[in-house]
Amino acid sequence: MAKITYITHDQQTHTIDVQNGLTVMEGAIQNDIAGIDADCGGGMACATCHVYVNENWFDKIPTKEDGEEDMLDMAFEPKKNSRLSCQITVTDELDGLIVNLPSKQS
Repeated sequence: MAKITYITHDQQTHTIDVQNGLTVMEGAIQNDIAGIDADCGGGMACATCHVYVNENWFDKIPTKEDGEEDMLDMAFEPKKNSRLSCQITVTDELDGLIVNLPSKQS
């Protein structure tokens, strides 16, 4: 398990244990973290699980797969540290990961 911290746009912090093998999105959904809609259920067919990965962690997560950048173009206010949380699989190496949620999802 890894502790993942989700920070909402209004600065509410939620640190939860997420089981290895789940995605950051699944961890949020299973723990009722508001701000990640996950309309497509993790199929990378929308951008409603968009997060901003903390700068200290951006180089420690796996690189984007084909198509993720296209989906991020549809996200609300994408930035260079934007990722789809459905594409980040939790491992022990991600213990302590911090993601910020946008003020809304597309």
